[in-house]
Amino acid sequence: MAVAKLTKRVVDGLAATPGKPLYVYDTELKGLGVRCMPSGVKSWIVEYRPPGSGRGTSRKRMTLGPTTTLTPDEARKAARNVLAAVQLGADPARERRKGRETPTVAQLLEQYLTEEVKPKRKPRTAELYRYYARNLIVPNLGPIKAPALTEADVARLHRKIGKQHPITANRVLALVSSLYGFAASHVPGIPEGLNPAKGIEKFPEEGRERFLSTDELQRLGATLREGETLGFAWRVDEGKPTSKHLAASERRRTQLHPAAAAAFRLLLFTGCRLREILHLKWGDVDFERGMLFLRESKTGRKPVILNAPALAVLESLPRAGSYVIAGDDPGKPRSDLKRPWRAVANHAGLEGFRIHDLRHSFASIGAGSGMGLPIVGKLLGHAQPRTTQRYAHLDNDPLRRASESIGATLAAAMDRKPSGDVVPLQRSAKAG
Repeated sequence: MAVAKLTKRVVDGLAATPGKPLYVYDTELKGLGVRCMPSGVKSWIVEYRPPGSGRGTSRKRMTLGPTTTLTPDEARKAARNVLAAVQLGADPARERRKGRETPTVAQLLEQYLTEEVKPKRKPRTAELYRYYARNLIVPNLGPIKAPALTEADVARLHRKIGKQHPITANRVLALVSSLYGFAASHVPGIPEGLNPAKGIEKFPEEGRERFLSTDELQRLGATLREGETLGFAWRVDEGKPTSKHLAASERRRTQLHPAAAAAFRLLLFTGCRLREILHLKWGDVDFERGMLFLRESKTGRKPVILNAPALAVLESLPRAGSYVIAGDDPGKPRSDLKRPWRAVANHAGLEGFRIHDLRHSFASIGAGSGMGLPIVGKLLGHAQPRTTQRYAHLDNDPLRRASESIGATLAAAMDRKPSGDVVPLQRSAKAG
């Protein structure tokens, strides 16, 4: 075993023989050494026996760093720290190896998305989770070792996202929480109960339901008819120089695709979710019984009762492929309706009205007509009754009738008008 006082000059002069590394150990600090590779690369090392082991146990070797980075004094200091930890019962080499094997947040996320989310969640949900992971979590927290992620780290990201998108920030927080719930039982090295998202308060989420009024329904209907026939007029700034190159004013119109118009009507008449209509196949439509039998929905297999307007929309559509709402490729479902809906909403003056609010409008009519929340929930395909409770404030028809009856009785009594609801009090014969 070669030994020497490891100074900079000595280390610089060391060279290994071809095909075999050279190890030289320090005479001042037992365990410290230099490894010289045949390639010329030199590294500081420290060797020790694991805590509680005897002389018959093999020594463990740890690399401290390259000799080009650490000076002899810095290497001795690092080696002393390692040897001191060994004296206190630690095993630094084992802990370093364990640390390298411990996944980062990015690696843990990939495992979670692959093993847990993909086989157990709907494809749309899995796609959304992957978007959150790829664009929001990994760029900010990805390199951190999963056990080292702190509540402060997650809270910082939550606030950052929440400045502009508070609801998305809450969804990311929920994803991190689910991630660590998975890790505790599936990933070695993640302590049970560790959840850096647990104590963080979510941003308040106000209900975003928006319902169409009677006037708005009329405007929507007129807009759909106009879009299908005449088309929507372009909004052009005639003052711009480029406007003179545009088509004549009578030809500056954009036609609404019949399939898009049909999709909007079906969303309103059935209360279905957007993907349920976009992925609807002709094989799912039972015209004889007036039903849709959806193979997949947010709550699993789902039957949908078709009313007369919905049936009329379906009967008016040509069969361009297997999907009811035909896209450019008849063999694939249409991806979205954002652009045509933006044109419809702008033309109809439905500011802030989302496509999903067509479903809310269907529910609001049912709840406001006194049909009862259980019936409305059944029509919407809600798996849990509490989901339908968002429409409870509209389900007031019996209360309204009672209030009208009481008010009419009181008003009739005050105006001395006869009313079948007013029971006159009989004066006693003894009354003076």
